Amino acid sequence: MKRCGTNRVACRDLGVMDYKACWELQQQLFDTLVARKRRGAELSGAELSGAEQSGAEQSGAEQPGTEQPGTEQPASRSGQPGAHSEPAQPDRTHTPDIPASDAGTVLLVEHPPVYTLGKSGHAENLLVSREALEGLGATFFHIDRGGDITFHGPGQLVCYPILDLERLGIGLREYIAALEEAVIRTVAHYGIRAGRIAGASGVWLGRGVEYGDGTEEAGPDKSTRPGEEAVPGPTAEGKNDPPRKICAIGVRSSRYVTMHGFALNVTTDLGWFTRINPCGFTDRGATSIARETGRQVAMDEVKDLVVKFLGEILNVRIYK
Repeated sequence: MKRCGTNRVACRDLGVMDYKACWELQQQLFDTLVARKRRGAELSGAELSGAEQSGAEQSGAEQPGTEQPGTEQPASRSGQPGAHSEPAQPDRTHTPDIPASDAGTVLLVEHPPVYTLGKSGHAENLLVSREALEGLGATFFHIDRGGDITFHGPGQLVCYPILDLERLGIGLREYIAALEEAVIRTVAHYGIRAGRIAGASGVWLGRGVEYGDGTEEAGPDKSTRPGEEAVPGPTAEGKNDPPRKICAIGVRSSRYVTMHGFALNVTTDLGWFTRINPCGFTDRGATSIARETGRQVAMDEVKDLVVKFLGEILNVRIYK
């Protein structure tokens, strides 16, 4: 796919929003983009068929009352095996508008405490009962993204990009790598060296982490910027650091349109993660920017950094 730097993406800061209400908003935006692509494909097919019909009439190849092989119109193909045959979507007047010039929308949000389990997840990775969760003030949802179980809650920045990847000129794997890279650059702003672990999505610190320069280390970088002092805490513990996730990623894609996204722990209460096997792992923990730096970080600042780096990496202009 060809990259295009003229695309625009709207950014909406939702503040704190209930998970279900936010999921419904995502779905509406997702449906809007998919329907727009479907209409575009249908118009292109109709124009192509019209051109073919005109050429046939001019050449005299088709006689009145006869049917030529291969001149079937797109509308009659929906019933063929393997062809796309989803019913037309109803007109949703309440669906959020996405300008035709935009490649999608990025939602930024914090949720009240909620656990979500992906479509390929395992329920046994929830270590307490649903009743116990309700007693703690948390909710639970089984959803349609990839991945296993994770937690969303106060102090965690959740970013939901609903984007048309064809408009951006990238594939799904490149897109997921872009999300990871945006988070890696964001936490690097706070002196945290993070990277990836082979076979595990998301952004990680600790033993076994691979960095963008091809190196692999057991522990985070202990270097400091000019004028800064070394930061005590988990980022300076040495080479036997257990792997720990600072950001979870789970994405759904259809017709190259994405939904869901990533959750970056900023000042999250990490005690919530003790009630699950995060992302299905029993030997890996969770961490946050606050835990790694030993200080509180402003959520608005983290949001600005995420938007800045995501725009740079995807080569789009994200506007508010």
